[in-house]
This record gives sequence, C-alpha cells and structure tokens, in this order.
Amino acid sequence: MFEPVLLKNVDVQDGHLLSAYEAGGGYQALAKVLRQDTPDEVIDLVKQSNLRGRGGAGFPTGMKWSFVPKRVDRPKYLCCNADEGEPGTFKDRIIMERDPHQLIEGLAVSAYAIGAETAYVYIRGEYVTAIRRLEQAIAEASAKGYLGTRILGSDFNFTVHIHRGAGAYICGEETAMLESLEGKRAQPRLKPPFPAVAGLYASPTVINNVETLVCVPHIVTRGADWFRGIGPDRSPGPKLYCLSGQVRKPGLYELPMGIPLRELVEEHAGGALPGRKIKAVIPGGVSAPVIPEHGLEVGMDFDSLAAAGSMLGSAGVIVIDDATCMVKVATRIIEFFHHESCGKCTPCREGLNWVVKVLRRIEAGEGAPGDLEQLDRLCKGIFGNTFCALGDGAAMGLQAALAHFREEFAAHIEERRCPFH
Repeated sequence: MFEPVLLKNVDVQDGHLLSAYEAGGGYQALAKVLRQDTPDEVIDLVKQSNLRGRGGAGFPTGMKWSFVPKRVDRPKYLCCNADEGEPGTFKDRIIMERDPHQLIEGLAVSAYAIGAETAYVYIRGEYVTAIRRLEQAIAEASAKGYLGTRILGSDFNFTVHIHRGAGAYICGEETAMLESLEGKRAQPRLKPPFPAVAGLYASPTVINNVETLVCVPHIVTRGADWFRGIGPDRSPGPKLYCLSGQVRKPGLYELPMGIPLRELVEEHAGGALPGRKIKAVIPGGVSAPVIPEHGLEVGMDFDSLAAAGSMLGSAGVIVIDDATCMVKVATRIIEFFHHESCGKCTPCREGLNWVVKVLRRIEAGEGAPGDLEQLDRLCKGIFGNTFCALGDGAAMGLQAALAHFREEFAAHIEERRCPFH
C-alpha cells in the first residue's frame, strides 16, 4: 500500500507552522545527519536511493552533489529552483504554501552534504502566499535553532535567502537563474564550466528543484531501500503529478513513480468530462510532446516516457478531450515559447517567430499548401541548435502534434476554417 509522504502535511490544519511540522517528525532527518553522518555519507545515501531530479531533466541527485569540489577557496552555494514557470505545473507551490518547513529541512540536509552554508530559494514573484509562508518558516526555524550558526549544537552554519523572480520562464533554466540571481539579464550560460564547479558568483553551486529537495529528509529517515522500493529501479520514489485540463478531478496527486498514465488520468483524476472522450495528454508540462489516447499505457517515469517519444518533465499532466482543436493547442503553446524566448540564440528567436506566423495563419483559415512541410523544416532547424532546452521543447512538442494529428492541420488548410467551430 503506497503511503504519501511528500503531501502528508498539506491538509493538516496549520500544517505550514513549525509546531505542526515537528509533531509529524519534522527536522529529525537534520538532527540525525548532524549527529551521526558525515557529508560524504549523506551523498552516498542519496546516490544509493537513485533519487533523480524532479525539475525536468531527471539527473541523479547524488551524482550532481558529488561533482562539487571538496576543497576550494570560495564559498559553496545551494540554489533551490522554485520558479515553476512550466504551464500546467503547480506542485512546488503547494509544498511551499502548505508545508514550507519540509523544504527548509531538505535545504539544510542537502547543504550539509555539499558543504554549503548559504542557500537561495529562487521563487517566482507571483507566488505571494508561498513567499510569505517561506519567510515565516525561515523565521521560525531560525528562532528554534534549525537555521543559523552551530545548528543543533553542531559546527554546521546555514542560512536561507529568498529571491523573487520577475516572471521570466527562462529562469527555470539553471544557468539563466544564476544570471538573474547575480542581477544580470536572465540568459543561459555556455557550459562547461558547469555550476557545480563555477556557478553562482563563479563558486561551486548545486541547483535542485523543490520536489527533489523535499525527498531528501525522507530518504535520510526511511532509508535508501525504502525509496528504491517505490516505482521502477531506474526512476524510483514517490512522485507529484499535476493534473489539469479537461478532466473531472484536476489537482495534485502523490503516487509512485512509473504509474501508468491511463491509470493516473482515468482512475485517479476521474477521466474525461461528461459526454467527452480523451484525445491526447501532455505528460510533463507544455515542453513535453503530446501522447495520443492510444498511447496512455505508458509509465510515468523518465525512461518509459523517453522511449515513447515524450518526457516526464515537471509532471504537469494536461488532458485534452475530443472537442479541442489541436491546431489551437499547438499555436497557444508555441506563442508561449516565442514570448518567453530570451532571444540569445538565432534558431530559437527567429525560428519560433516564423513558426508562430505560420501557425496563426493556419488557425485563421489562411493556410497554404506547403505550410506543414515548412513547419517540419523550421522544427528541424530549431531542435538541437539552440543554446538551452527552450527551443528544443517547443520544437519537440510541435513535431509530436504534427505527427499524431496532422490531419487536423491539413483540414484547416484544405477547408480554410477550423473544423471544431
């Protein structure tokens, strides 16, 4: 029987307060590592758990931590990516609003492991309640000795700072986020060097997502074997899935990694709206290629979705029913990416500009023969040629829509109207 752990406090009355968190065993993981574990032992434990980053890329967390140099003459930093700009994603917001101490403990244990004394939580400015709750939690934790100097009588010193973003999607890319933290224009950096060696202020830096960090205290208290026992071997652990779109029971669900997409959508989220049928599902935020209804048996984990031609991404699951025009869906998504492109590289900046023009023309019933082939060529010119993954995500999503629903695009051109209106 699966036991939710990441969301166990979200429905508890006053669950955002320190008293409620401590009543549920909060900060025991921090006390345990400070009492009996070395930083290297914590890194080894996270490696053994096979925790993979929950922000989208799925990189092994323990391995990322191990890249940080042991002896350097610069401070080390931990950065929490709480920007959560991917449409269809709201998991990190719920944690920060309703259980912020879980994140603070995850930050503290992770910082201890990598040898950092300072952490920055980069959070989107629109998350007003989450920011307020985090500020309150930091004050409570500092007053109780979970943050500050000589934490719980140890030699470990640690402080957490909140940095509000200004709404740029590109700040979800880790090096663009570092540029923004430094007060510069948020544009991706050339890698290498990677942040673990030269990140914030050219110092060793680890960047982890909110959900990744809150998994860490549970691994410490319950063990790596417990974590590995949930879901597939290569992508284990509990997972937060954001369900939205044309579905009966949208919301945030904590379930095992690898759950079949069909079970997630039809059993847990109640399936399609009355009188409608599911046409397709976007499994990981709008960067993830769409999966048609006949492909919903796929497991919701990194490897299974990659094999199916999509990706887990942020696990923002968006359900699309049979009354929805896929041309309209594709156009709105590409308009978003075009608007959010930082403009640093030509394929993304100019390529998405042309893709938007062609899609808008097709959606308006003014498409011309050859437009679909032009979109194919534009996607090929963008994919694999951009400075960061923004252009890749846009191109992959459109290529999947064209592959699975090409007849809808063709109908717009041939009939010179939208068949769904």
